[in-house]
Amino acid sequence: MEIGIVGLPNVGKSTLFNAITKAGAECANYPFCTIEPNIGIVPVPDERLDELAKIYNPQKVTHAIVKFVDIAGLVKGASKGEGLGNKFLSHIREVDAIVQVVRCFENSNIVHVDGSIDPIRDVETINLELIFADIEAVDKRREKAIKLARANKKDQIQVDALDKLRAALMDGKLASTVSLTDEEKESINDLFLLTSKPMMYVANVSEDQLKTVQDDENVKKLTEYASAHNSKVIPLCVKVEEELASLDEDEEKEMLELYGIDKSGLDKLITESYDLLGLISYLTAGEPEVRAWTITKGTKAPQAAGKIHTDFERGFIKAEVISYEDLIKCQSMTKARENGLVRIEGKDYVMQDGDVVLFRFNV
Repeated sequence: MEIGIVGLPNVGKSTLFNAITKAGAECANYPFCTIEPNIGIVPVPDERLDELAKIYNPQKVTHAIVKFVDIAGLVKGASKGEGLGNKFLSHIREVDAIVQVVRCFENSNIVHVDGSIDPIRDVETINLELIFADIEAVDKRREKAIKLARANKKDQIQVDALDKLRAALMDGKLASTVSLTDEEKESINDLFLLTSKPMMYVANVSEDQLKTVQDDENVKKLTEYASAHNSKVIPLCVKVEEELASLDEDEEKEMLELYGIDKSGLDKLITESYDLLGLISYLTAGEPEVRAWTITKGTKAPQAAGKIHTDFERGFIKAEVISYEDLIKCQSMTKARENGLVRIEGKDYVMQDGDVVLFRFNV
């Protein structure tokens, strides 16, 4: 799954992507991989894997991953072909979620494209371009749906869904805010509207702002806006994050202490992005490998087993499950079994984040 990074010119978007690139390159367990010039794969920080590795001393530790896409070309009028126009829209249509980088810092040496710092204006500029593109997509589909509905009343469900979406979009609202029935959702599930994607905001602040970021007026405004749209804000200083990503562990810890923060903004962004996609991790642990496996929330045990190998799902018998916390307390599966903490779960078990699992199967 992919997270698209978007933003206006000179907001720090490319610097953030460079920081993500460096962070990935520093991870020996899952090195940064450039699939295309603007795509980077980075590991999801997960201290649970480090703790399990202390118990099992595995040959390999493998983290879950998030793929970030640096999407360039957004300017006013992108939906009408300005800037990179259609190229920008096609790139963003392919991602699963969106992170908007929003400039909240003052710097006379870095000219803002609109001449002043106003995070809400910038966010609305981006969202309006996405809304305009969605209106065009809805109108095209609606013309076809109306013709089909004349011959088949079932297609009226799609028309109703499109009417609801169009009314909201014309009112400047995102498609993600529209309430649709299950039937209506199914009728337009291949429309892939840009504003229906999960969205999160990065408030790019200066080094000085970082120390008192919760009191910053620009960050407060952006947080209020995001909250009203069921979204989150990650405040970070992109310049600091790029430097942090190039340091070793001790140097990074020292720099974080200097700014009075316990965790890098980049780590928070990666973790929150993983959550934004509705993903969780279950864990497997042994001497060959300690690993985090990515599944969507609500996945049942057989389908989770299928992430390891299709035979695991096809021949699923049961899952031996223990919570990460219980395993750490016991320090071994043997002791955990003696204490009755290992559960036997069947085909209807819904996996939980942090489950440590051993699947039993027969093919």
